[in-house]
Amino acid sequence: MSGLTEKEKAVYEWQLSVPGFGEAGQEKLKKASVLISRCGGLGSVVAYELAAAGIGTLVLAHGGNVKPSDLNRQLLMTDAWLGKSRVASAERRLKELNPRLEIKAFDENINEQNAEKIVSEADIIVDCAPLFEERYLMNREAVAQQKPMVDCAMYELEAQITTIVPGQTACLSCLYPQTPTAWKRQFPVFGAVSGTVGCLGAMEAIKLITGLGEPLLNKLFIMDLRDMSFQNIRIERKQDCPVCHKRH
Repeated sequence: MSGLTEKEKAVYEWQLSVPGFGEAGQEKLKKASVLISRCGGLGSVVAYELAAAGIGTLVLAHGGNVKPSDLNRQLLMTDAWLGKSRVASAERRLKELNPRLEIKAFDENINEQNAEKIVSEADIIVDCAPLFEERYLMNREAVAQQKPMVDCAMYELEAQITTIVPGQTACLSCLYPQTPTAWKRQFPVFGAVSGTVGCLGAMEAIKLITGLGEPLLNKLFIMDLRDMSFQNIRIERKQDCPVCHKRH
């Protein structure tokens, strides 16, 4: 017997016909929960696509209020919401799209005090944070709590994504033992670039949840939209990684 309502079957009709997905895949999405750190240029699109696809629960962590400079890329923020909570704006917009969606909203960014708690609320993490401090904390908790993490990043017209499964793949600390010296909080970017990698991040989460296709395990997918060049680079776990090697 299907665990989907007639309304859900009607809403997701087109994706239900994807080979290897079907109602069984849709039911897995309905039961799953995904943490999205920051609902900005990347996270807005990840959240929107997962809500549209029928994910059961989204855990959103994003502090601060909407600023004018958010509006060129943070698609869950609106001009009318300037000066108000970002995560509240995200929740409002996602509920308009999918009123069946459960949302656990944290009006704060990932930090040392809340990382363990917030990560524990979800089955899968999609890392969209601009700061390596946050990304390292989620990576640490992903390994400790044995939860997959999709790591997305972009800069200017470039973007990259990989999927981390503790015990099977390289973790973020394997890739970046230290914060890159050139990394900074504010950087040049088009919303269309962050949106592109955001769609890929949502698809990676869907694949992990449903078993559809092949996730980017031990692969770093890099794209440069300036000339539409794409690379898939093989990556490996570091035997001396202080985060994932000591646990597995």
